[in-house]
Amino acid sequence: MATKLNFSERTIKFQREADPEWARQVSEHPGCEGLFSCLQCGSCTGTCPLSIYMDYGPRRIIGLAREGFRKEVLNSQTIWLCASCYSCAVHCPQQIHITDVMYNFKREAIRSHLYPKRFAIPVLAQEFYNVVRRNGRTSEFLVVLRMALRTNPLILFTMWRTGLDLLRTGRLKLMSEKLKHVPFLPKEDA
Repeated sequence: MATKLNFSERTIKFQREADPEWARQVSEHPGCEGLFSCLQCGSCTGTCPLSIYMDYGPRRIIGLAREGFRKEVLNSQTIWLCASCYSCAVHCPQQIHITDVMYNFKREAIRSHLYPKRFAIPVLAQEFYNVVRRNGRTSEFLVVLRMALRTNPLILFTMWRTGLDLLRTGRLKLMSEKLKHVPFLPKEDA
């Protein structure tokens, strides 16, 4: 278990808790090659339209990843809030593909079950993948229902009116269509 000292709501992490080998492995994935060339200038965080909602800015996520703080990176909400707008990559003086790095972290977080619990975004990604894997196509009703049941079932009460309107106008189907021959997709590699 990680050793943490809290002083005025700051958490101190110790270098001995890091896994530099993980950082090296991350940098070998396609799109993540520039991980160690980050200058920590903050351009990515400064241009990110969602950074005000993130627990760590993109600059800090890159810094944590470079040092090997795997659990902190994969448990953060930041990787799930990335809107894939590529503003960070456009403004990066080192031309790091930060969005690709975030996608890599998302995939690893799902595989390792290290995402924030009851946080809807990773659950939505998993359910979307599972429905497509099983049926060959998506079913909005099934994906949203399964996501709500896994994260916050009470949210279904706030969605019922919208759901009825979509059903009435024919824009939502309760029955999902299935392809006759669903192509093979790996089991849990979303």
